[in-house]
Amino acid sequence: MMKIWAIIFAAMLFSGCSTSVERIDSDTTVDLSGAWNDSDSRLVAQEMIQDALSRPWISDYTGRTGERPAVIVGTVRNLSHEHINLKTFVADMERELVNSGRVDFVASRDERGEVRDERLDQDLNAREETRNAAGQELGADFMLTGQVNTIIDAEDNEQVRFYQVDLTLISMADNRKVWLGQKKIKKLVKNASIRY
Repeated sequence: MMKIWAIIFAAMLFSGCSTSVERIDSDTTVDLSGAWNDSDSRLVAQEMIQDALSRPWISDYTGRTGERPAVIVGTVRNLSHEHINLKTFVADMERELVNSGRVDFVASRDERGEVRDERLDQDLNAREETRNAAGQELGADFMLTGQVNTIIDAEDNEQVRFYQVDLTLISMADNRKVWLGQKKIKKLVKNASIRY
């Protein structure tokens, strides 16, 4: 009888510790902690880039040069109270810019280094008719930079998390700021064990 109770107890113990996984659509908004998440990243990038693409700087540049502007993403800094993976946020912005078809997009410094290494390898090892020559890169006309800031206000088991994302598009020719974008998110978090 004691063995049966031991088996039942062990079964209950192990079943209580099991992990449950449910697959959900990647566009579904899930806010577990109230912290910056994938939905915030995607939605802020979409809204800000759509705003940037609707402003006069594009038509001004295209009208003056007859070409689409070339854009590069520079440094986007995390000045918030929490860890934010800015690589996913920058990737979301890059995707919105490229897929708009309204601008040409220049690869980042790290990506260019890898491409230059490949071009050098081609110069030494590829057939003449398939080589890509050095010195043919597209220079950026504009650089997008920015920062993410937070303000946290907490009392007892409630917390307000305020996120402000500021982006600036700068002309590479003369350092003019041609677009300033700002997006704010405010979240009320109620939790008995809030972390800062």
